[in-house]
Amino acid sequence: MTDISLSHVSLTAALSILLSVAVAFLIHWMLYSILLRLVRRSKLEPALLPAIYHPTRWLVVLLALSAGLKSIELGPRVAEIWAIGSRMIFALLVGWLILRGMSAAKTMVERGADISVEDNLKARRQRTKIGILYRIAQCVVGFLVIAMMLIAIPGVRTIGVTLMASAGLAGLAVGAAAQPALKNLIAGVQMAFSEPIRLDDVVIVEGEWGRIEEIKLTYVVVRIWDDRRMVVPVSYFLEKPFQNWTTKTSDLLGTVFFHVDPAADIARIREVFVSAVKGNSRWDGRVAILQVTEHRPEALELRGLLSARNAGIAFDLRCEVREAVMDFLRTQMPDALVRTRQRIEAGEGFTRLSDAAG
Repeated sequence: MTDISLSHVSLTAALSILLSVAVAFLIHWMLYSILLRLVRRSKLEPALLPAIYHPTRWLVVLLALSAGLKSIELGPRVAEIWAIGSRMIFALLVGWLILRGMSAAKTMVERGADISVEDNLKARRQRTKIGILYRIAQCVVGFLVIAMMLIAIPGVRTIGVTLMASAGLAGLAVGAAAQPALKNLIAGVQMAFSEPIRLDDVVIVEGEWGRIEEIKLTYVVVRIWDDRRMVVPVSYFLEKPFQNWTTKTSDLLGTVFFHVDPAADIARIREVFVSAVKGNSRWDGRVAILQVTEHRPEALELRGLLSARNAGIAFDLRCEVREAVMDFLRTQMPDALVRTRQRIEAGEGFTRLSDAAG
């Protein structure tokens, strides 16, 4: 009779748990469907709901299990294990939910910040800031989840409390820290707000021309013009001087240098230069000017200034204008090309030849 009663109780408990889980799945599915339909009707971005679907489903299941197990008489040992395990799983699921929500928010911001357009300064700012802050938040959430899971275990609760307390002392450790990793971590946080560089910025670093391809929490990847990658610590951009050609706008002035004979017709060369710049589709219509910037006995230095929408276009424009002007000088004004002049006194030369013969 006792065995039959126990088996009856066990069967009832199992059915109660299964029913609780089934109801939890049903309630979650219904709520998700209703919310998804409302979001689609309001024409909002539905990226957040799919991202949190799995974490919320298992959270609802965990809550249903906890409710179902309350009606069951568990042994002291089993009850203790369930209490510890459920708290740890709850902390893990909450952390998973937060991380998925942050990932969805990051995706929505990136979709609204298109950096493929011509004027992409605002979009690059948004992408850079959200990327750095997302990585910082990942570290913070991971730290808190581990601490909360440790707190759930009575035997190691002091370790979790110590971890939580150490977060308040981290600021004191930063000032005295000399570790490169910690230094770059703090520099990454600072970079998110000071914005010395952004994604797709054109920079000159260590004498190399390239674009900011990735900004991690502790390092930056610069794509060099020849497709090499330079990995630079984040602290470099806060401590050392470097050139950023797209800090405010991507518009840029380019220079083209020519060296011509001192007797050359500068006005005619200037006319050809300005005409070559204005006739090129890469010119943005701002600056086209040619000036004499240096006078040496053997040549004049002419500097041409021209403008373009960005660094890549400016480089191509400089090359094409230089080619056009040099072709004009070679075909129309060959006398303007620099020549090396030497003077030999005839008498002195013949004297030397006669001396050598004698």
